[in-house]
Amino acid sequence: MIERSAYKALVAHLPKRQATVITGLRRVGKTTAARFLLAQIAHTNKLYLDLEKAENRLLFNQSHYGDIETGLRTLGLDLDKPAVLALDEVQLVANIPSVVKYLYDTYPIKFILTGSSSYYLKNHFTESLAGRKRIFELYPLDFGEYLLFRGFQPMQYQAVAQQSVNLTAYALFRADYEEFIQFGGFPEVVQAETQDDKRAFLKDIVNAYIELDIKLLADFSVSDDLYRLCQLLAAHTGSRLDVSKLGSILGINRNKLTDYLNLFDYTYFIKRIPAFTTNKDREISLQKKVYLADTGLLMVLGQVSSGQQFENAIAVQLAHLGDVRYYQRRSGQEIDFILNGTTAIEVKETATPHDLKVLTERATSIGLSESWLIGRKMPGQPANASETGFMNWYWGGNLVPMSEPNGA
Repeated sequence: MIERSAYKALVAHLPKRQATVITGLRRVGKTTAARFLLAQIAHTNKLYLDLEKAENRLLFNQSHYGDIETGLRTLGLDLDKPAVLALDEVQLVANIPSVVKYLYDTYPIKFILTGSSSYYLKNHFTESLAGRKRIFELYPLDFGEYLLFRGFQPMQYQAVAQQSVNLTAYALFRADYEEFIQFGGFPEVVQAETQDDKRAFLKDIVNAYIELDIKLLADFSVSDDLYRLCQLLAAHTGSRLDVSKLGSILGINRNKLTDYLNLFDYTYFIKRIPAFTTNKDREISLQKKVYLADTGLLMVLGQVSSGQQFENAIAVQLAHLGDVRYYQRRSGQEIDFILNGTTAIEVKETATPHDLKVLTERATSIGLSESWLIGRKMPGQPANASETGFMNWYWGGNLVPMSEPNGA
């Protein structure tokens, strides 16, 4: 098993009385995380229930708590002793927050809960489980985790994490990074053996997201509209969101489209990046840029340019490193990303000294002293690139969090 970067915080929370709630987009590895946590429990008074199974939903849909208690005892959970109960896909049982609250308050049970939507968990659990839970968000693999899944050791990529381009790392990891950009970081996609399998998994993720998650969470019944919106968002990745224009293209009124976008954001399907400004009122009025949560989703939703695909990958990678915004002047001059309010970032498939000069000037003009020019391709062949004299750029494959767990 590969221990993901989120596991450290999850394990640290395991001894705490609060329910450990794991949420995120469909198929990012929530079930694996729950089973991993359950395996850390030394005693045997523990139980895992998948609420996708009808018999388990039936157990928790009973109207009398006593019947639920009897059912849990029948399944082998001793409610009179410290116990651990893992419930997978809790969004499938509408009254689960009240059941969990009752059991939490009545018995010494540690809950591990997973669900496919922050929208559901945060809105439905906030009041009923106030003070009784902590929510952990799980995302598709970052590139460091991807390399772990591919059999590399952390010390191999940590040596160059968030540093300027390194010829050895570029040569070693380039093929994997290109595949990461194309197919993204869903664990089962990364582990699939063929490209056809990867595409099939990604198509299934999109379809299940629309047909199961979205329909479950809202009264949106027009799947065709939702799918067309997903395709349009993919085509516009890296662009500022003009809701009126999108609505006109799709024939959807502005209010409904805004609801769609909010739900896509709350359920981790898209990431909207706000503008960088010191004026809060202006920040609210500025349009946000949109990116998909995983570049593999871009690949199955439609044709995008190589540059859009790379920029989306960088947006996703930077989100693992902190707060991400973009900057644009009224004149149209732009900085692709501002990381943590301190670092100006420009994304180019092939970085040049001129790109760095322009980025540095724009960063200095708004008071930022640090600049990262991020590239995808080495100018010239790897063997002689250093002879060109321009190595002052960051390769996208080096953008991994500074600390990663060991694989096991």
